[in-house]
Amino acid sequence: MSQVVDVIAPPRFGHAFRRLIAAAWASDLGDGIALAAGPLLVVSQTRDPFLIALATLLQRLPWVVFGLYAGVVADRHDRRAVIVLANAARVAVLVLVSVMVVTDTLTVTATLVALTALGSAEVFVDTTKTTLLPMLVDPSDLGVANSRLMFGRITINRLAGPAIGAALFAAGIAIPFVVQAVCVAFAVLMIRGIVVDRPTPPDVDVTVRSDIVAGMRWVWRHPAIRTLTITVLGFNITFGAIWSILVLYSVERLGLGAFGFGLLTSFGAAGGIVTSLGYGWIERRLGMTNIMRVGLLVETGMHLVLALTTSPAVAFGMFFLVGMHEAAWGTTVVTIRQRAVPNEFQGRVSSVYMVGVFGSLAVGALIGGAMAGVWGVTAPFWFGFVGSAMILAAIWRRLDSLAAAE
Repeated sequence: MSQVVDVIAPPRFGHAFRRLIAAAWASDLGDGIALAAGPLLVVSQTRDPFLIALATLLQRLPWVVFGLYAGVVADRHDRRAVIVLANAARVAVLVLVSVMVVTDTLTVTATLVALTALGSAEVFVDTTKTTLLPMLVDPSDLGVANSRLMFGRITINRLAGPAIGAALFAAGIAIPFVVQAVCVAFAVLMIRGIVVDRPTPPDVDVTVRSDIVAGMRWVWRHPAIRTLTITVLGFNITFGAIWSILVLYSVERLGLGAFGFGLLTSFGAAGGIVTSLGYGWIERRLGMTNIMRVGLLVETGMHLVLALTTSPAVAFGMFFLVGMHEAAWGTTVVTIRQRAVPNEFQGRVSSVYMVGVFGSLAVGALIGGAMAGVWGVTAPFWFGFVGSAMILAAIWRRLDSLAAAE
C-alpha cells in the first residue's frame, strides 16, 4: 500500500501535499455525488423546466458575482483558513438540506437557495485551492503534482461520483447529501493539518476594487498568462457552443440513446485518465508549448470531424482524444500559472482566468443553442471549427511565449 501512495504522492512532495491530495479527492467524491444528486433533488421538487434550468444557472452564477472578489480574499488572507471556512459553510448547508429532507420540510425555494449557497462557497474553495499547491511543492514538480489532482477530478468526480450519487439518491433522498457532507468535512480536517506561510497583511488604504484591477492588469501585462487567458476565452466559446447541444447531437446525428450519450462522455473521461497518469512523461518529451499546440489542433479537428461524421465509433474515438487534450490542457494551464505568477497574485490571477472560463462557456452555450435551433445540430460544430481555426491561427506564434513561463 505504501508503494502505491509513494507513486501517487512521491515522498519528495512532502506530507503537506499528501494531505492536500486527500482533501482534494474527498471533495471530488462529494462534488461528483452532487452532480447526480443535485439535479435529481430539484426534479423531485418540481417538473417546471424554467426552475430546473434556473437551478443549474444558480450554481454557476456565483462565479460571475464572487469570482474576482474570491481572488482578492485568497491573496489577502490565510489561504488555508479560507478553504476551511468555505468548506465548513458547505457542510452546514448540506446538513440543513439533509434535515429538511428527512423532516419533509424542503421546498423548491429552499432547494434553490441551498444550491446558490453551495455554489458561492465553492467559488472561494476552488479559487483558493489552486494557490496552495505552489506553496507546498517545488516548481519543477508542479506539473506532476497537478496531474495527480487532475486524475482524482476525472476518475472520482466525473466517473465514479455521479453513479454513486444516483445510487445513493435511489436508496434515500437525504443519503447522498449526508455522504457529501462527510466528504467535505474530511477535507476540512486534512486542510487544517497543512502548515503554510500567511500572506503579508494588505495595505489598509488599498480597496478591493484596486486589488481586482491590479490582478487584471498583471494578467494583461504578462505575455504567457495573457495568451492563455485570450485562448481560453475564444476556445471555450466554441466548445460551449457544441456542449450545449451535445445530448441532442448524440440522439439525432449519432442515433444514440441515454446510455450511448453517457458512454460518449465516459470515453472523454477515459482519455483524460490516460493523460493524467502519463503527464510527467508527456511534459518532459514535448514541453508545455507543444502540449498546448497539439491539444488545440485536436480540439479544432474535433469540431470538423463531428460535423461530418454520423458514426458513433468515430465520435467515441474523437472524444477519447479530446479527453486526453482536456486533461493535458487543464494540468498545463494551472502549472504555468503557478510557476509564472508571484505568490501575492496567485488568487487574483486564478480568479480572472476562472471567471473567463465560466463566462465564455455560458456565451458559447447561448450561441450554440440559437444556431442549432435555426440551422440544425451540426451548425454549432461548423461554427466551432471555423472559430477555433481562426483563433488558433491568430495565437499560434504567441504560444511561444509560454516557454518563458516554464
